[in-house]
Amino acid sequence: MRRSHWVVLAVLAATALAVAGVAIGGNGPTNNKTFEFSVGLWGDLPYSDVQAQVGLPNLIADMNNSDISFSIHDGDLKAGNGTPGSATPTTCSDALYTQAITYFNSLEQPAFFTPGDNDWTDCDRPSNGSYNDLERLQHERQVLFSTDRSFGQKTMQAEVQSTPLCVGTTNTTPGSTAGPYFPTPCVENRRWTFHKVTFATVNVQGTCNNRCSSGGSAPDPTGDPAEYAARNAADLQWLQDTFDEAKANDSAGVMIVWQADPGWDLSDATRAPLRNPQTLVETDAAPDGYHDLLVKLRDLTVDFKKPVVLVHGDSHYFRVDKPFLDSAGRRLENFTRVETYGDNAPTGTNDVNWVKALIDPQSRDVFAFQPQVVPGNRVAVPAP
Repeated sequence: MRRSHWVVLAVLAATALAVAGVAIGGNGPTNNKTFEFSVGLWGDLPYSDVQAQVGLPNLIADMNNSDISFSIHDGDLKAGNGTPGSATPTTCSDALYTQAITYFNSLEQPAFFTPGDNDWTDCDRPSNGSYNDLERLQHERQVLFSTDRSFGQKTMQAEVQSTPLCVGTTNTTPGSTAGPYFPTPCVENRRWTFHKVTFATVNVQGTCNNRCSSGGSAPDPTGDPAEYAARNAADLQWLQDTFDEAKANDSAGVMIVWQADPGWDLSDATRAPLRNPQTLVETDAAPDGYHDLLVKLRDLTVDFKKPVVLVHGDSHYFRVDKPFLDSAGRRLENFTRVETYGDNAPTGTNDVNWVKALIDPQSRDVFAFQPQVVPGNRVAVPAP
């Protein structure tokens, strides 16, 4: 048989296989050594005057010189307790949020933010001014989330959660989280899709997600269960809606950003609650503000199949790992946890640094991560 006949037969055979649904001649997406865009990730800053006056300006300048497409701050605009005599805002006064807006708007590219517990749930502590913590969250909603645009010199539009509702309060009694409550949209929860990747921020807090005590004085000895219940229901729906939208848009990956380190397993009680990695139940019998969210996130991650990233702060320890197991104890291969840098003053190194996410929607893993140590903020080993 002539060679041309073999070629024709080969083409016909390949066509038949393709019609029959058999994949041939390709391995699917590969892990390319390039990336389409990058995103800056940071949080738990600033915690002191030196961070606010020197470290953070250095960090923002570094991000502005990095050609990122946008940045996301994963919560905590201050330390857990105010610093007496500080030159910059360290309590939960209105000046704290004004300072934050100034920082965010000094970024050249769009800048997103999700609240942290030091911004509101801890504001009832005497050292923070004995504010009503829910009133402080309502203040954040009014001054930092009043539109559907991001911060930054360039802004980006985002979807804003409108249902189900969270709760707010007008009560300004020092240290009180008691009502009167009123229903209000959870406008701090945002979502956007950029270059085939879906991003979402979710208001999930350290200090057991405001379900139990934040260390404040009476009448807030046990957190605010009513506030937690409403916001948790909204957060669960926001996660569901985010993955539904990602699937509808055929997104290559999903990145979720919240503040809390919820704990994943039995390995590190110094930084997060210990929990059974298969049942996701806390082991200390304390009120658990994260179980339902973790179960939901796990189910959605397994169903989505493509790469999923959770970015959080809270425990101040930079890491990129895969701590999520399924109910049978098997690692979720498509899930990655990224914890951003945060204040580490006890070590003598403040860690005023950030993380660059390198994103390629055409790549098999979609996401890669680079720690960005700001040269001007190095302490132990000065920049050469």
